[in-house]
This record gives sequence, C-alpha cells and structure tokens, in this order.
Amino acid sequence: MLKHFFPNWDWLKGVTLKVAVAHGTANAKKVMEDIKAGGKFSECHFIEFMGCPGGCLGGGGQPIPTNEYIRQKRAEAIYKEEEGLPIRKSHENPHVTYIYEKFLTDGPCSHLSHKLLHTTYTKRGEYIA
Repeated sequence: MLKHFFPNWDWLKGVTLKVAVAHGTANAKKVMEDIKAGGKFSECHFIEFMGCPGGCLGGGGQPIPTNEYIRQKRAEAIYKEEEGLPIRKSHENPHVTYIYEKFLTDGPCSHLSHKLLHTTYTKRGEYIA
C-alpha cells in the first residue's frame, strides 16, 4: 500500500518507536497531563486514545452491562476466532491494498481517504429506544 511512497524502509533502521495506548477518559486525562508536564508520554511518537475502558470490547455497541471479567472473555473469544484467519492485518488485505492502489492513490493519510473512510461522533443516550 505504501510501496510507491517508500521504495524501501532503510530510513527506519535503528529507530525505536515509542507508542502508548490509553483506555478510558480518566487515563486519557492522566496521559495528557503527563505530556503537558514533559513526562514519559511526551516522548511518544504515537498514542492511541480509546474512550471506553478496555477499548471497544467494553464500549459503545457492546452489550450492557460489562466489567473486567466480561471484557477479558470478549477479548479471548476475538483472539481465538482471529488466530486461524489467513489475513490478520488490514494493510495485508488484498481488497484494502487494491483500493489504495487504484483509487486512494495519495495514500492512507490523504485528504480523500480521510474524507471517505473516517467517521464522526454522534452523541446518543445511554440506551437506544
């Protein structure tokens, strides 16, 4: 998918990428405060913030109620289901790579891919009637 942008990845040799994940808004706030103070998270190249505790396994669209045990069981089921699949990474999916090669030729971070593939948040009540 990125071959025509980067013919080789030699420029990444020896680079250590620092990444982090924050689950839940309380943890996101802690990470943001750490960044503002110049703490360890300010050294990260990428941080994924997930509003739901446990990520999507415990968030919107999932059955209510949830707790740590339920999230753990959901994660186990998903990993078990996924481990036998021949394609496990989106950038290796031939359908995804075809779309980028033929249509979204400016790459994954282009204006067009953002416009067509990103969604926006719509606030809903706790329960949908």
